[in-house]
Amino acid sequence: MGQRSEIGARGFTLIELIVTLLVIAVAIGLVAPAIGRSTEAVRVRAEVAGFSATLRHAREQAITTRQEHTVLVNPVERQVTVVAGEDEVRWTRAIPARLTIQATTPAALTIHFYPQGTSSGSELRLTSGAITYRVSVDAVTGRVRNQRE
Repeated sequence: MGQRSEIGARGFTLIELIVTLLVIAVAIGLVAPAIGRSTEAVRVRAEVAGFSATLRHAREQAITTRQEHTVLVNPVERQVTVVAGEDEVRWTRAIPARLTIQATTPAALTIHFYPQGTSSGSELRLTSGAITYRVSVDAVTGRVRNQRE
C-alpha cells in the first residue's frame, strides 16, 4: 500500500532546542566574567611593561651616549619625562589614567641613570584596580625589574 512517513524521526524537538540554547547561555554567563578579569590583567601587565621599558631605554641611552639620563615620574600630571644631561628633554610619556603610581619615598620619583650603567635606585608601586606591580631599579646594576604583588 502506501509508504509510511517518518517525519518525527528527523530533526530536534522544540524542547531539545530550548534546553540546548539554555545550556549555552549559562556557559557563556559563567565564562564571560573570567575573560573580562583576564583581559584587565593583560592590559595592566602591558602598561607596566611599557613603563619598565621607558626606564630600561633611559639606562641604555645613558650608557651609549655616556651622558647621565634622569627619569622624572610625575603622578600628579600623569607623565614620565626623560632628561639627558642637565636639561635636555628627550621624551615624555603619558601615564594611563587607570594606572596609579606610588613611590616608597619622594626621592624614588626621580631616577638617575649613569654612564657606567648604575643608577640612583628606586622602588615604585603601579596599581590598577586590584592589580599591583612593584617596579624596582637596582642602584648598583641599574637593572629594572617588575613583579606582581
